Amino acid sequence: MAVTTEPVRGESAPGFFLRAAAMLYEAALLFGLCFAVSILVRIAAPEIDAHLVLLQAALFFAIGAYFVYCWTRSGQTLAMKAWHLRLVGGDGHKLSIGKAVARYLLAWHLFAPAITLLTIFHLPIALALALLPASVLIMLSLLYLDSRRQLWHDRVLRSRVVLEPAGARA
Repeated sequence: MAVTTEPVRGESAPGFFLRAAAMLYEAALLFGLCFAVSILVRIAAPEIDAHLVLLQAALFFAIGAYFVYCWTRSGQTLAMKAWHLRLVGGDGHKLSIGKAVARYLLAWHLFAPAITLLTIFHLPIALALALLPASVLIMLSLLYLDSRRQLWHDRVLRSRVVLEPAGARA
């Protein structure tokens, strides 16, 4: 499939439910990526249990590499392709590597409420597993505070998530 170089001109921003569906699909894909990376890291360094932070760092960088690669190559992750979403810069073109890395780092704010609560109150793991998706959904709902329906990290970087026009869909 050819990667388009034409700028995206439309302002059709996806709403809450479309983004939530894409994020749920993305979570399933990332589960597989994290599983594969964990296996590879454990094969390469069997003593990793003593250095859990190294495994966490490997996962953080693997997830980041996936997003940065997808966003700079076509503007779409696999989940974004399935839901016809595209990430573009302010000029309608693909993001640069620097902006894609910045977006990945800034997007972690979606987990901020849950991480804050978990850090302060040392909650049990079962509650943590419920708080993380709830945090993302709460932060995702904030897109309605922006007239262009973009999240904080996209407003800061002047990037945007758009719904592909029907004619551009394969």
